Amino acid sequence: MLNSFLALSVTQNASDLHLSSGEAVCIRINGQLQFLSEHRLLPISLETELLSLLTGDQKQQLYQNKQIDFAYQVKELGRFRVNIFYQYRGISAVFRIIKQHIPTLAEINAPEIFKQLINYESGIILVTGSTGSGKSTTLASLINHINFNQSKHILTLEDPIEFIYHNQKSLIQQRELTNLEQTVDSLLRQDPDIILLGELRNKKTIQTALTVAETGHLVFATLHTNSAIETINRIIDVFEDSSQDFIRTQLSHSLKAIISQKLVTTENGRKALFEVLINTPAVSNLIKEGKVKQIYSLMQTGQQYGMQIMPKQFE
Repeated sequence: MLNSFLALSVTQNASDLHLSSGEAVCIRINGQLQFLSEHRLLPISLETELLSLLTGDQKQQLYQNKQIDFAYQVKELGRFRVNIFYQYRGISAVFRIIKQHIPTLAEINAPEIFKQLINYESGIILVTGSTGSGKSTTLASLINHINFNQSKHILTLEDPIEFIYHNQKSLIQQRELTNLEQTVDSLLRQDPDIILLGELRNKKTIQTALTVAETGHLVFATLHTNSAIETINRIIDVFEDSSQDFIRTQLSHSLKAIISQKLVTTENGRKALFEVLINTPAVSNLIKEGKVKQIYSLMQTGQQYGMQIMPKQFE
């Protein structure tokens, strides 16, 4: 049953498949949910099928946390990011379809400045946006552009591993890790040039990302924020008042760029729109002084640095 639903999702070019106890199967196409039939999934049958995907340790994690994230691969179909969770009707799952083809920067309509950003030797580049906005795809396009054009050692720390890279000029090593903070010391002993940290979920992971960026490595990470200004505020506000001056200074030095993105529906399907903040000396000074609101005006007039704002209708 499951693989047939996944096959249908792939052929329909859906982004997600939803399986929910007591409800009909539905898929998301161009941002909209569509129910596939009126047949409702039986909780016991769905739980049996979903649990068959898990190892013993994963089942224990699901029972303990009432949810689990992992990657699932089906031969001939592709790779899926899966979240299984319990809700009041029973078990449910969401399968995110991971495209086997990693799009080029041109294919995602990335601004030209992206090709310059990946030439930095150190610092942090943040890709932000809401869930389902295409952050993972943009990161994969950036990493693969490096892979084809530079000779770098790239380490990715993912939970779970999504896109699979095939080494070209670079050596890419992908690790599936859930505890980022405990990995940093060993990570820096592995001689990386570039580190992909994935989502910064809390104060510890944000501090880890900033610290690694200060050690002479180029760091990529994501945040669930909707604009460059909101991203800066989120990073600073997560820390206690007594630490915020230090974090402002650290961020002002290590930040290279913030890419904020949204997916919009067009006649030709879904398209990414980008807002780009480049950390120029003027931007760095405003971050350090806590005058974050004033950064927006610099973004409006900073096209010569590669900056751009989100079109007004999509802010």
